[in-house]
Amino acid sequence: VITIVGLLILSFLLDVGAVGERRGFRYWKNPGPFVQYLGIEGSWGRFLGFWSVLINAGFSFIGTEIVAMAAAEARNPRKALPKAVNKVWVRILFFYILGTLAVGVLVPSNDPTLTDTKSSQANKSAFVIAIRAAGIKGLPSVINAALVTSATSAASSDLYTSSRALYSLALAGNAPRIFAKTLKNGLPFPALVVSALFSGLAYLSVSEGSGKWVISLTYLRFYKGCQVQGIDRKSFPFVAPLQPYLGYWALFWTTIVMLFCGFKNFIHGYFDTADFVTSYFPLPLFIVIWIGYKLIYRTRMVRATEMDFTTGLSELIAAEVEEPAPKNLWDKFWAWI
Repeated sequence: VITIVGLLILSFLLDVGAVGERRGFRYWKNPGPFVQYLGIEGSWGRFLGFWSVLINAGFSFIGTEIVAMAAAEARNPRKALPKAVNKVWVRILFFYILGTLAVGVLVPSNDPTLTDTKSSQANKSAFVIAIRAAGIKGLPSVINAALVTSATSAASSDLYTSSRALYSLALAGNAPRIFAKTLKNGLPFPALVVSALFSGLAYLSVSEGSGKWVISLTYLRFYKGCQVQGIDRKSFPFVAPLQPYLGYWALFWTTIVMLFCGFKNFIHGYFDTADFVTSYFPLPLFIVIWIGYKLIYRTRMVRATEMDFTTGLSELIAAEVEEPAPKNLWDKFWAWI
């Protein structure tokens, strides 16, 4: 949070010319916001450029559902989770959108460093490029260190999510029982070790949208179950607005991203076997595994009338404790962060 706030402030100062030359919105005119993709001329090339950005931008929004994964280990999940979820969209609106605006006015889209294969990923950061162009020495290294820290934090979150998911599968009997074992402090160590071993697969290019449509589909099934059983959603600690329409909206766009994430392979002369496989193999693999599980274990979809929304609820409510109110401005600020 501190890093991105600092970068946004620095971006404003660089753009207005407080350090170096004033940029303004010159890069929105030359080379412009929509450039040709892979040298394809005309409106089709500009559309493909826009589509490529849209597909890659979707990657930035992946992981917001991790907040819900912490419910099982939160102190007061019925109170803590709604607060956390309500802050997610605010941070996305503030940090993601303003961050995108910042890099768009600081660095032109045709800057050679952005696509320089000899430069490290950290040096390709638009913020680092802008800082170096302004002649500020030492700060690019600080920003690179901050980006490494952020990447480590993201990796930690993904490791937490994967290990807890494997642990939950083991508890439900859908994974080997060894992954249900925990240490005395409750840490699912076997699941954590296996998840860490598979983390090396992150070096492969994977489809950004694969699997996200399942989350949307799961929510729509949940919504239908509540509707059929006459459960008022307003009785829940957290109620997402504009449902089920936002669920259908998310399902539509994640499906689009999933189907077109590797569209570059269908452009003449740009087919890459490795990229094609990593972009489209996860979807049929998931379908085959899901159908195979259903056939082998002879399970069926849970009907909306049979969905269980009450088991364990009374114990969860009984375990809730009153959270202490913030005593001063610092406590309020820290709670907000």
